[in-house]
Amino acid sequence: MRDMEQLVDLYTDYLIATNHSATATGLSDLLDNSISHDKITRMLKKGAFDARYLWKRVKKVVREIEDEEGCLIIDDTIVQKEWTDENEIVCYHYDHTKGRSVKGFNILNMLYYNKDISIPVSFEVIRKDKVYTDINGNKRRKSTKTKNELMRDMITQAIKNDIKFTYILSDSWFSSKENFEFITNKNKHFIMALKNNRLFALSKEDKYKGKFIRVDEIELQDKEAIKGYVKGYNKEVLLVKRVFKNKDGTIATLNLVCSDTSLKGKDVSTIYQKRWKVEEYHKSLKSNTSLSKSPTKTVVTQISHLVMSMISFFKLECLKIKHNLNHFALKAKILIKAQLSALKEIQRLQYG
Repeated sequence: MRDMEQLVDLYTDYLIATNHSATATGLSDLLDNSISHDKITRMLKKGAFDARYLWKRVKKVVREIEDEEGCLIIDDTIVQKEWTDENEIVCYHYDHTKGRSVKGFNILNMLYYNKDISIPVSFEVIRKDKVYTDINGNKRRKSTKTKNELMRDMITQAIKNDIKFTYILSDSWFSSKENFEFITNKNKHFIMALKNNRLFALSKEDKYKGKFIRVDEIELQDKEAIKGYVKGYNKEVLLVKRVFKNKDGTIATLNLVCSDTSLKGKDVSTIYQKRWKVEEYHKSLKSNTSLSKSPTKTVVTQISHLVMSMISFFKLECLKIKHNLNHFALKAKILIKAQLSALKEIQRLQYG
């Protein structure tokens, strides 16, 4: 077991250090074959790497920083793998940033954020494990479980793991009645974005009369809050408007819904701003921990590599705390040192 953990540490360090494809052979070559590529491959094939394993690796640091001010941030990301053979996790997923379906992994992530520290505490790889034929005779895939169901499972596990937090933050994809009820029944609060076409009643009387209006038709100033009811959800909530000025001078708005009606609009805005940390997490995973650079071909080894990338992110986060450098600055520093070492080796070979 200890030998495997040492191998995991070696592999996750390698994912940070490399700037090219991350392969078992590449790591073995780097170590002058002191560890065979077969041994590294067997480690990835064990199938012991999942959300429970990730939690085991990060638990100690979570316990050091957690308190009720902490937030759980939930969001998904797509990792494109156009040239990898299709299976139940490497398949086509709709990417709203591109406006089309792309081939790759779709990962639902749960990030714990507190005291300016971001720690991945859970994840689910979306599995399109059901194959069916559409009306045109084309083979399609779909998931047995929806993202919303998976999100609720992850929250349940976070509570079982006794993680201290008050607010759950997410985008509008997860702002459903079922999720609102689920979160508040767990004695937690939500702050989520609402789509512009969601309907809102400005009073209990309006709610009972069926007098609802679209949230984008409610005139509020930036960070201003109003109490009322989202259609379909029985409890009173806060609606908070955010107003932004784009670089081209156009105005953009964001509607937020919050179950904690004791807060002020500016407080809701400040807390929700922490949701951006999950975007930083996804960006660092893709840029700094070789998330998409592994040629693994099976579901087991692909998920193993994904977990290793998350552990590599966690290592970078710990280094960030220690050295007061962000992930990109740390990666640049590592690569500069590597280039300097290569330059000295070239000079030694030429003149030594």
